[in-house]
Amino acid sequence: MRVIIFGATGMVGQGVLRECLLDPEVVAILSLVRGPAAQRHAKLREIVRQDLSDLSAIEDQLSGYDACFFCLGVSSLGMAEADYRRVTRDLTLSVARTLAGQNPGMTFIYVSGTGTDSSERGRSMWARVKGETENALLDLPFKAAYMFRPGFIRPMHGVTPKTKWLRRVYAVIGPLYPVLKTLVPRYVTTTECVGRAMINVARHGAPKRVLESQDINAACREE
Repeated sequence: MRVIIFGATGMVGQGVLRECLLDPEVVAILSLVRGPAAQRHAKLREIVRQDLSDLSAIEDQLSGYDACFFCLGVSSLGMAEADYRRVTRDLTLSVARTLAGQNPGMTFIYVSGTGTDSSERGRSMWARVKGETENALLDLPFKAAYMFRPGFIRPMHGVTPKTKWLRRVYAVIGPLYPVLKTLVPRYVTTTECVGRAMINVARHGAPKRVLESQDINAACREE
């Protein structure tokens, strides 16, 4: 399997990249990032582009792939809706339309989040925008598209949040993971499990187009 990863330097993306590097059936990985990463591996190729919303200059390098794991995202905190929509919905769909044109047999997996609003009419701005993005992706001519909606994600194997404020949040919440797993197991997962689940879903499919944390954990265990 040949895969493309967006957002491999973020927390979720780091975990997904790790699992792809470890999986012997993933033979080639193309990582598109805004800044160079420290990771080096024989089956990993990296393209650095400041503007990921326009991939026309590198379209010829984006064909022949079986799956795209889209882990790129930003927090909506402090952002106006128009700006959040531009970097969330518009950028994602621009990328997805390009990839769909180059890879009609591709499976596209998008990392959204628990609470995403598929109706697109709720009060929460981020949830509406994520819902719009999910709905539009599901309409694109991919072989298949799946929306991952994890809740709390425990970073594992040295994976760390990219931003300082998120690292502080995880420093506080991280030790509570065993409690959360016991009290609300359907809302928690790990970076390892998200990565394994993406590979398994890309390889075998899934019974649902939208996967919550409990579905991600189930897909993680399927080989």
